[in-house]
Amino acid sequence: MAKDKGIKLIANNKKAFHDYFIVESFEAGLSLAGTEVKSLRLGQCSIKEAYISIENGEVYIQKMHINPYEKGNIFNKDPLRKRKLLLHKHEINKLIGRTKEKGYTVVPIKVYFKDSLVKIEIALAKGKKLYDKRQDIANKDMKREAERDFKVRNLK
Repeated sequence: MAKDKGIKLIANNKKAFHDYFIVESFEAGLSLAGTEVKSLRLGQCSIKEAYISIENGEVYIQKMHINPYEKGNIFNKDPLRKRKLLLHKHEINKLIGRTKEKGYTVVPIKVYFKDSLVKIEIALAKGKKLYDKRQDIANKDMKREAERDFKVRNLK
């Protein structure tokens, strides 16, 4: 998605792909203050510890760290404050219904600029067991080894 025109990646959550099976993803807007957007333009954001919560029919991201803008003085907000996600009502209802099922959760995947707007990709995910993680690592190793062999054979 980073190759699309007008999209600039700010933060990525690679750990989500390691810990969860991604079932479905959604694009949401973020409700931010002005100094937070300026800080995001400098790439000062982390979503490694962030999680999504649904309260009273509204979706929030919590513990998403946006560094305070250095020239923002009194207008800077708390770096770990709760931020509202902007989704359609039918998407929120879908998330609420699926998260009530056992094993499903909502995780942030990446934060990016789409043209001039800050967007976040969130995903409906199902947790992986330890043996699933081991199987994924083994598959990646086999794929890497096969690509290496293919590359060596083609060079000769």
